[in-house]
Amino acid sequence: MTTKDPRAAGLARLAALAADETRAACLLALMDGRAWTAGELARHAGVAASTLSEHLGKLVAGGLLAEERQGRHRYVRLADARVAHLVEDLAAQVAPDAAERPRTLRQAGAGSAMARGRTCYDHLAGRLGIAVTDAFTARGLLVQETGFSLTDAGLRWFGTAGIGLGRRGRRPLARACLDWTERRPHLAGVAGAALCRHALETGWCVRIGSERAVKVTEAGERALSELLGIDAEALR
Repeated sequence: MTTKDPRAAGLARLAALAADETRAACLLALMDGRAWTAGELARHAGVAASTLSEHLGKLVAGGLLAEERQGRHRYVRLADARVAHLVEDLAAQVAPDAAERPRTLRQAGAGSAMARGRTCYDHLAGRLGIAVTDAFTARGLLVQETGFSLTDAGLRWFGTAGIGLGRRGRRPLARACLDWTERRPHLAGVAGAALCRHALETGWCVRIGSERAVKVTEAGERALSELLGIDAEALR
């Protein structure tokens, strides 16, 4: 007689939460790391507010979203980085040709911007994220052979660049996150989050559009060239 794995029921419930297209759309939208109102998510998913409210209730109860209320508004965000990694890893398994082709020039432009550079919850992704990861590796700041790990030189680099690595909890200092457009891992974890936060705070990158896309500014091109030797053309 076989004994069923006690994790099976929990895994089935988790998979069911992401198995609905509306809930999946909400999870992907919240990958920008910000809190959204229920109304904003309803418009994004193209469903009625009452329908969206039911879906959000399931995601909150399932531990994938955290809820906050301010006055009349209900805000939701991804529960934590663990959920963001799960969503990104699942999205990376979707075959490129399975994605719906853009129907308008605006959709095509938005898709191109997301592929060029975006935030993946709290770190950089797309060609930008890969360019940064490759530069870290080429300069001996990051090793990838046995999982992502910052070297001593990498730790010193963050100090020299004035980027704090305040470590809290059990989140790894460096972590590989599979990029769903590039099909290669980019830098996540405490180091990836710190670099992304610094890039946005200093104006190296600015958010564009209404999704997760970011653009490297002229100041960012200069900084990334000086600090990591990244050619400006690779960031455009």
